Amino acid sequence: MAGDGSDTGDDRDHLDDRVVLGLALLERLEHESLPLPDVVDRIETVTTDPAVTRTILDEAELRGIIDREDGIIRPKSRQYVRFGQDVVTKEGEFTCRRCGSSLSTGHFIDLEAGELGPFGSSCIRKVTGRE
Repeated sequence: MAGDGSDTGDDRDHLDDRVVLGLALLERLEHESLPLPDVVDRIETVTTDPAVTRTILDEAELRGIIDREDGIIRPKSRQYVRFGQDVVTKEGEFTCRRCGSSLSTGHFIDLEAGELGPFGSSCIRKVTGRE
């Protein structure tokens, strides 16, 4: 990155915001390797559009964020979501972005590309790879 923020601006100029957010999420996967369906489960917190999901995976591979082979995804980054710093809780009436449950406390992941959530207490652990 150039340090002037132009990389993120350039991404937003030619990539859908869902793709940018999906790439940011894949950069923070906390596993040595994951089966493709588990990665798609996480991406579905950003989008359920199969074409956008494919774009996120293709773009992540092109950018060196992940390696994929035989249905296994291997993240290359070791930047993980830190609960005390990267996860914010908010009180209110929310619907979990992963499972659809009603929530009074929403957990949000604060990524460079934007905020992802809300999630319930168990879904935030699944999305971040803690469960």
